[in-house]
Amino acid sequence: MNKILDRYIFAELLPPFLISVGALCFVMLTKELLRLVELFVSKGIGLTAVIKVFLHLLPSFLVLTLPIAGIIASITAFSRLSFDKELVAMRAAGLSLLRLSWPVFVFSCLVFALTLVLSQWGQPWTSVSLKKLALSLLRDQLTLALDKGVFNEPIPQMVIYVADTAHSGGHIFIADERNPKEPRVIVASAYSVLNDPASGSIGIRLLNGTVHSRPDQIDQYQQVAFSTYDLKLTLDQSLYAAADERPSREAILAQLQRSNWQDAAALRRLMESYKDLAFPTAALIFGMVGIPVGIVSKRSGRIGGFAAGVMIIIVYYVLNVLCEFLVTTLILPPLAGAWGPNAVFLATGLVLFHRVSRR
Repeated sequence: MNKILDRYIFAELLPPFLISVGALCFVMLTKELLRLVELFVSKGIGLTAVIKVFLHLLPSFLVLTLPIAGIIASITAFSRLSFDKELVAMRAAGLSLLRLSWPVFVFSCLVFALTLVLSQWGQPWTSVSLKKLALSLLRDQLTLALDKGVFNEPIPQMVIYVADTAHSGGHIFIADERNPKEPRVIVASAYSVLNDPASGSIGIRLLNGTVHSRPDQIDQYQQVAFSTYDLKLTLDQSLYAAADERPSREAILAQLQRSNWQDAAALRRLMESYKDLAFPTAALIFGMVGIPVGIVSKRSGRIGGFAAGVMIIIVYYVLNVLCEFLVTTLILPPLAGAWGPNAVFLATGLVLFHRVSRR
């Protein structure tokens, strides 16, 4: 009997969870989907490459959407059970609310495990592999997509800004720091992309501009005007290893020791390292918090469950921002700042659960 009931509650959790994951991923991927369609239609990128980019983006979005979907599923399921009086019948049969929460706990543990795997492995892997995939597209497809009105970083240590003008190939600004000893700033009135299929290289031809550089001497400055300037891009995937390497916790602690724990940037990085475990744990807490919230808001329906889940996530985000501010102002230690929102939600959930179970 209990196993049948567990499967029944578990089945109630699954549909709203899957619907929420799909809806949230669609909302978060909308902007990226438009860019992928542009790559496919106007840039000549193959459909296989577009699908690869989409799959590389997915883990980083799932890390954010899984905890939200977990609490929405919990709220929606128990709101429906309470509204249809099924929860009353279960309680009348002698089942406590704690016993009825067991399927939700198992479900939340699964969400926690998946979020933990994605945050520890999927998200860091995506950050590097997506950029390597972009380099592969540049090298294989010989296509350089520069969005107008935003700062593009096609390769490490190079930022390109194209003016948002009506005509193509408009004004362009390039900050080139590939050579740390001689950083350059290049400004040109027009540009065109150079593709050489024979050698597999790609570059930018700049027209009517200037190159600004600063030699080793701090009191010197050079400016060179040109009518035509060809800038070659080196498509080396190994460049991303050093650029994207995240400092270890030992390195952050050593930096804090040198600054006598006064370095705000290092404190924030240490707090982020603690969040690698704290945020997936929030998925476990959210699932249990959704039980009393769903029972209290039993007349809200599925749309109400979605809205309540989003509101709870907003409160959690605000608490995270507040804790980060307290950490950088040396009021809270990084560990307390990372786990503080979880502690607040855990305490609130226990109080709500106790009150609802006594009703």
